[in-house]
Amino acid sequence: MSESADAARRSLLELAAQLVAVSTSAEGTLAARMSDRFPWMLALSPADQEACAADVLAAARASFATNQPHLAISELSSWRETATAIAAGLGRESLEWLKDPGAVERP
Repeated sequence: MSESADAARRSLLELAAQLVAVSTSAEGTLAARMSDRFPWMLALSPADQEACAADVLAAARASFATNQPHLAISELSSWRETATAIAAGLGRESLEWLKDPGAVERP
C-alpha cells in the first residue's frame, strides 16, 4: 500500500469513528450532533448544516461500499472549506455584472 493510500485510509477511519460517535447519540438532529463533532459546521446556515450532514454521511457510506476513501474525504473537505469561506465573510459582497462585455486583447 502506498503512503498516500494509507493516509487516505486513516482519514476515512477517523471520519468513520466520528460518524459512529454521532450515530450512537440520540440527542438532537443529525446535523446538531455532527456540529458538535465538527464545530466548523456552525458557520453554515441551518439548512446547509442539514445538507452537509446528509452529504457527508452518504459519501462515507459510498466510500465504505466501494473502498474509495477519497469520496468521503473530498466531501468533508469541500464542506469544511465552504464553512471556512463563509466564516471569512466571502460571498457577502454584492456582485456587479457587466451589461456590455468588452473585448479583451490577446496577451
